[in-house]
Amino acid sequence: MPAVFSAASPLREWTTAQARPRERLDYWVGAICEAFLEMDCQSRLADCFDGRLTHLPLTQLALNRVEASTQDVYRTPVGIARSRALPFYLITQTEQPWQVRQGGRIVQLRAGDAVLVDSAQTYELHFPHSVTCLSVQMPRAWVGTWLQTVDTREARVAHRERGWGAMLSALSLQLGRSPELALQMAPSWLEEQFGALLAAALEPPPVDHAGGGGVGQGLLHRRSLARMRERLGEPDWRVTDLAAELGVSPRTLHRAFAAAGETVAARWRHVRMEHAGALLLQARLSGLTMAEIGRRCGYTDASHFAREFQRVHGETPKRWAQARRP
Repeated sequence: MPAVFSAASPLREWTTAQARPRERLDYWVGAICEAFLEMDCQSRLADCFDGRLTHLPLTQLALNRVEASTQDVYRTPVGIARSRALPFYLITQTEQPWQVRQGGRIVQLRAGDAVLVDSAQTYELHFPHSVTCLSVQMPRAWVGTWLQTVDTREARVAHRERGWGAMLSALSLQLGRSPELALQMAPSWLEEQFGALLAAALEPPPVDHAGGGGVGQGLLHRRSLARMRERLGEPDWRVTDLAAELGVSPRTLHRAFAAAGETVAARWRHVRMEHAGALLLQARLSGLTMAEIGRRCGYTDASHFAREFQRVHGETPKRWAQARRP
C-alpha cells in the first residue's frame, strides 16, 4: 500500500485512495500486515472500501489511528505462527460501538471504552458501522512492567466511565482524534501515562475505606510528595528516578498514587505549579524573568513552563501574578 512520509515528522500514513476501488481491500490487508501484524480482514463493502492508517512510533510503544469502512478482523492460529513479535494492543473506538471476541467471550464495547487484546491469542474484532479508532501497540515485556497479570485468555476492558478507565479513555480519545498531539510530548512521558493508567484501570489497587488506601501505600505516597518538593527544581527528573530513590518499582509507585486518587505526573505538575505561584507572589522576586521562575521549578524551556502554568491556572504566569501580587 502506498505510504506517505514526511522528512519533518515521524508520522507515517497509509491510504487506499490511490488504489482502484475493487483492489482497495487487498491493499488494506497488506497495510495491516505491514504496520500491525498478520491478520485477516473482510468487509461487506469490499467493492468500495476506504481506509487510512496513521502510524506514530514512540520509544517503546506505537500509536496507530485507523479510519476505515466497516470490517471484521480475525487473528488466526496461522497468523500467530507467522508473527515474530506478540505484542498487546490497547484499542479505543472514538465514534461507533463495536465488538471483540477473545477466549470464547464476546465483549460489546461503546465508543470510548478501551480494550487490551493479546496478539498471542486468537481474536475477532467486529466493526459493524465504521472504524475510527486508536490502537496502541504495546510490547509484551513492557506490559509486564506495569501489569501483575500479563497472560490471560480474554480481552480486558477499561470502561469509559469507571474509575481510572475514564482517564485512560480520555487520553485515548484525544490521541485517536488528533494523533499529532503526541508530537508535543516527550515519548517516554506519554508512555508512562499509558502504563500508569492501564495498571490503575485494569488492576485497581485495594482501597482501605477507613483510610483511603493501604498503610504502606499511604506512607509511600507521603514520602513521594516530600521528595518531590525537595527535588522540584531539578529538570529531567523522572518517575523512575523517584522510584529508585524510594527503593520501589515504578509500578508500585504508580499504584500508591492511584490509591490516593491521582497520578504521579499530575501531582508532580501540581507541586511545581504550587511552587511557581509562591515565587510569583514574592515581591522581592518581581525582577525575575518568567524563564528564571520556570527554571527554579524544573522547566528548562520557558514556553513549556508558560503552557503548563496556563493549563493549570487558566492564565499566563505574568497575568496571574499581576492580578494577585500586592
